[in-house]
Amino acid sequence: MERIRLKLKAYDHRVLDKTVAAIVEAVKRTGADIKGPIPLPTKIKRYTVLKSPHINKDSREQFEMKIHTRMLDIVAATSDTVDSLTKLDLAPEVNVEVRAMGK
Repeated sequence: MERIRLKLKAYDHRVLDKTVAAIVEAVKRTGADIKGPIPLPTKIKRYTVLKSPHINKDSREQFEMKIHTRMLDIVAATSDTVDSLTKLDLAPEVNVEVRAMGK
């Protein structure tokens, strides 16, 4: 039995929340304890681009991307828990980082 930490990132928070709900449901079915989902701060990347490359420096466009993050800790994970997590069909736009931690 060990702890598993899942860190999920996505641009759309609705897709991220649906994915987290599916993971929580699958983990609870196996009987493992779960802590979270913990919403981490949203990272905002801003870009400023000139509209015209040669003249009108004051004419600019600004764009931003928001990266939403959630963290889940699975405590006392069993082999059934790992099997159910690998069989889940997750949304392709969600990035999942899995880290196994000690007790």
